[in-house]
Amino acid sequence: MKPLLRRIYQVLIPAIIILMSALISSIPSVAQTGKDAKNIVIVHGAFADGSGWENVFKILHSRGYHVTMVQNPLTSLEDDVEATNRALQKQDGPVVLVGHSWGGTVITQAGISPKVVSLVYVAAFAPQIGESTLDLVKTAPASAENGILPPDENGFISYDQAKFHAGFAADVSKEKADFMFASQGPIAAKAFTTPVTQAAWQTKPSFAIVPTEDKSINPAILRNMYKRAGSVVTELKGSHTFFITKSKEVADVIETAAKATVK
Repeated sequence: MKPLLRRIYQVLIPAIIILMSALISSIPSVAQTGKDAKNIVIVHGAFADGSGWENVFKILHSRGYHVTMVQNPLTSLEDDVEATNRALQKQDGPVVLVGHSWGGTVITQAGISPKVVSLVYVAAFAPQIGESTLDLVKTAPASAENGILPPDENGFISYDQAKFHAGFAADVSKEKADFMFASQGPIAAKAFTTPVTQAAWQTKPSFAIVPTEDKSINPAILRNMYKRAGSVVTELKGSHTFFITKSKEVADVIETAAKATVK
């Protein structure tokens, strides 16, 4: 009997060790380390650049986070995802990936990176697999203040100067809005018509902020997307670029996402 038991142990013990190793390796890295995500990567939207996020950057930086701003080329979905992936590759640990407006489509695709542990949509698109940004835009009527112009001769879309302040940046002064208009980043029309092939929010926790006075994206579109994604939603009074004047509130949501542990 003893030789038989010894033989059983010789077979079972290695098998148990292999099984336990496989189970441990399947646990997400954040759960293994027990640490909050300390890396924040922010992806700006169309008709803008990363500079509008300076106040949010300063707040998060003062709280000990490593914040990286992605400067999108805005030439295609693929190009913007590639720029985001380059930023993700440089991070030394778990990442909270943040997107504003068009940047939401970008993080939906790029967020499949194993480094990304949660997503934050700031007045941002969150498409389903096979869905484009334009598909979402068409699900609700645009406001009268919306100033997105048709593509120019080079296939790029800009924002109408006459409507920029009211339609895009109503929370800031006219002088600030004039500068934002002058520094806006036109976006290739094909970016809006390209469907995503991945939807990171299907497998990763997401947080979202709806500005209730957004004139560039109908808030009804935002609410519908975030309900579908199962996002933790915060609503704030503000325009499409409310993160400039409500930087603390936006930083608080991002920090909440950073502190949310992966189960």
